[in-house]
Amino acid sequence: MQPSDVKSRLENQIGGCEFHIQGEGCNFQVIAVGDVFDGMSPVKRQQLIYGALSDEIASGALHAITIKTFTPAQWESAPENLGA
Repeated sequence: MQPSDVKSRLENQIGGCEFHIQGEGCNFQVIAVGDVFDGMSPVKRQQLIYGALSDEIASGALHAITIKTFTPAQWESAPENLGA
């Protein structure tokens, strides 16, 4: 899979989020930013992302995924956003 494939899948499954994808092959890093995460526990946030990619994970197309989720307010001060 390509980062664009992962991004497209996430965008189709989870509306109102901005996704930043890095990686190649079957190993990816996902940063997701959206109001949808407001009030969600860290576990629920991860479950939302994993759920959107469940078919790819089950098939083995995605093997290792690192997920970081932020609300827009959290993203403003996130270290990952400093260079963006």
